[in-house]
Amino acid sequence: MATVYCIGKAASGVREFYTLPVGDKLIQYDSIAVSVVVKNRAGDINSCDIRFSENLDDFNRDYISSVAWVADNCADRDLSADCMVIGSSAVLDTELDGVIGMYSGVFNNPFLFWGKYRRRMFHFYLPVSFQFHHVQMDGAHAGRFLACLQDEIRRLK
Repeated sequence: MATVYCIGKAASGVREFYTLPVGDKLIQYDSIAVSVVVKNRAGDINSCDIRFSENLDDFNRDYISSVAWVADNCADRDLSADCMVIGSSAVLDTELDGVIGMYSGVFNNPFLFWGKYRRRMFHFYLPVSFQFHHVQMDGAHAGRFLACLQDEIRRLK
C-alpha cells in the first residue's frame, strides 16, 4: 500500500499524469488512480484501481477494502471512466532492472513495475521500471515523476 500511495502522491504533482492519449485525442481527467494486480480467492489475478487521496489514512482504508473486494469477488475494479489510471505491478519473485511492454493502442496508461528490493551494505534499493506514452509526457516529466517518487518514499520512512 505504501508504494502505491507514493506512486499516486508523486504522480499527482505532475500535470501530465492527468491526461491520457486515446486515438488522436488527449483526454483530461480531474483525478488519478493507481491500479494494482490482486491475486483472487480462485488463485487467478484481477486488476484493482484505487483512487488517489492525499490523506494516507483515507487511501489506506480504500486500498484495503478495494483489494479485499476484488480478491473475494474475482472481478476487476475499473475506475478508468472517472480517473486517469496509472498501472503498477509488483513482480515480487524476481529482481528486475527493466520491463518492456509495448503499447497496443488499448492500454496507453503510464505503468510502473518493481521487483524484489536489493540490499547493499546498509541500504535497501528498489529498482523500478517505468513506461509511459510519449504523447502524454516527455522524458523530463518522467524524470521529475521518478524524482518525486523517490522523495515520497523517503518521506514515508
